[in-house]
Amino acid sequence: MKSFLTALFLNNRRFVLYCIIGLTGTTLDFCLYSALVKWTGVHYQIANAIGYASGTVLSFTLNVLFNFKTRDWLPLRLLSFCGVAFLGWASSAGVLFVTVARLGLDKYLAKLVTMVVAVLLQYNLNRLLS
Repeated sequence: MKSFLTALFLNNRRFVLYCIIGLTGTTLDFCLYSALVKWTGVHYQIANAIGYASGTVLSFTLNVLFNFKTRDWLPLRLLSFCGVAFLGWASSAGVLFVTVARLGLDKYLAKLVTMVVAVLLQYNLNRLLS
């Protein structure tokens, strides 16, 4: 099993790192969202925007430093990455509104649902655009 995992990592290094980095950004997003909603009483949509933006910046930075290691056209790459992230955030905000305001789902569970939608959307858009 260990040799299989090692071979999988070595053959798909960038994808595996992209997933690990994405998980790191997503974790920051969820933790900030949860902390802001629970401890400060910030509206869940504002907490979603703050968490999402923070996770996006962290993911971009870590991908630049450790995964793709490309420094050319950095402002354009950031703009493209943030454009895709904006679409992910918009879908997240929409799903969050429907699940919390319309369906009455718990704010934390709803955030987890939105994360699945946004991750799938962003991965496919980043794969095609950036």
